Amino acid sequence: MIISMRKMKDNQKGRIVKVNCEGELRQRINDMGLTSGTEFKIIGRAPLFDPVALKVRGFTITLRNNEADHIEVEVID
Repeated sequence: MIISMRKMKDNQKGRIVKVNCEGELRQRINDMGLTSGTEFKIIGRAPLFDPVALKVRGFTITLRNNEADHIEVEVID
């Protein structure tokens, strides 16, 4: 099932399918290592659910919800 990263739940794992944006935002997402095929795990959210924290390539990073909306992912069981 393909969904936006924003819709994932805590402790869920996923694989990036596609990044749907251009320009500076796409470059920023790519620079964080969030490219097609990359696996990650949602590790938590701030009290108001923005930003989302994820573990990717051995690092913990955070994304704002409006950034996570542009990333299509496949949920991994």
